Formats: sequence, C-alpha cells, structure tokens
Amino acid sequence: MSTVRTSDFGSGALSRASALIHTLLTVEALLLLAASPGLAGLLLLRPDPANLPFAALCLLPLGPALSAALYALHHRSRDLTELRPSRAFLRGWRLNAVPALKLWAPLLAWLTVIAFTLTHFAATGLPGWWALLLAAIGAGSLLWGAHALVLTSLFAFRARDTARLAGYFLFRHGRATLAAASLLVLAAAMTALLTEALSALLAAPLLLSLLHGSRTVITETQEDFTA
Repeated sequence: MSTVRTSDFGSGALSRASALIHTLLTVEALLLLAASPGLAGLLLLRPDPANLPFAALCLLPLGPALSAALYALHHRSRDLTELRPSRAFLRGWRLNAVPALKLWAPLLAWLTVIAFTLTHFAATGLPGWWALLLAAIGAGSLLWGAHALVLTSLFAFRARDTARLAGYFLFRHGRATLAAASLLVLAAAMTALLTEALSALLAAPLLLSLLHGSRTVITETQEDFTA
C-alpha cells in the first residue's frame, strides 16, 4: 500500500484549486468589509450628477481596500496547509492604506471633475470634440490608476515616484495596459447591463486578473527600480 507523506499534503492540483477559491472568497469578504462604509453611503445617493462629489467621498475607502486585496492576492500561498489570506490582507492594509490614498484621492477628484463636466457639457458651450477628448483623458487616467494601484500595493515607493512609473508603464507595456483596459470595460459592462453589485462581488477575481496582466510591469519594477 502506498503512503502519503505529510509534506505532500496540500500540494496537488485539487488542493491548489481549493486554496485559490478559499483565498478569493476571503479576500473578497475582507475587501467588501473594508470598503463597506463608503459602499453603504453610495446606496443612499440618488443617481444625480449633483451627487458626484459625494460619490467620490464614498469611494475613498475603496482605494486602500483594493490595495490590500492586491497585496494579499500577490502573496497568496498555493498550498492548502499554508493559507493566511486574512493576515496578508491586514498587513497589506496597514502598509498601503496611506500610500494608496495619496494616489487614489487625487485620481478620484480628477475623475469627478471630468464626469461633472461631461454631465453638464451642454452648459459649457464647448465644441463636441471636447467631450470626446475629456472622455479619452478620463479613460487614460483610469488606466494610469490601474498601474499605480498595482505598484503602490507591491512596492514601497514615494507617491510621486509611483505616479511617474505608472505613467511610464502606461506606454512601455502596451499589453499590460490593454489587459487593464479589458478589465475596466468588463467591469463597466457588468455595471451598466446587469448591476453595480456584480462588479463588487467579483472584485477579487478581477484583481487577480489585473495582477496576471501586470506581470511584465511587476517584473521590470523588481529588476530595474528596486535595490
């Protein structure tokens, strides 16, 4: 009769799949919990352009929560016997809450200005192509934010250095930027066609996909921009 060594337990394909599911569920629950004060506030707001500044304030806790989730997913264990996703999430939140807010808050403010302008565009008297330009700037800002979120979650750079690197990688690694764009389009489609709650409930798998698409960015940062 063959025997199973203790060191082999938790190393098989089924165990790795179970570990991934457990990690995703735990990180998802902790992400929603960390962002819950703002998400609860969003439920109380009417879909009125005048409420855009209040919506931005409600979204402030989401930045540190997303950063902590990325940290936990990046440092996840593939071994069912070595799972500590909640510990990794809390460590990521402690390390990255302030750095993430330094980038997340200005990004939200900038996107709020763009969204407010677009929703009141008729009153500006500007030609129609300005609306397209603003929409393109907003999309580019979101993609920059995706790179910045990954960098600030995994590396201890100053905010201005993270901002510069995010802008550099925006064009340096087109595939990573395209992958981030695909995820943003997917999240927007789920929100518009189904419900905004679906994007929130699938945040952990979407963030794991963002990490996967950002592998070249992470590798180059480790090799060229860290000691």
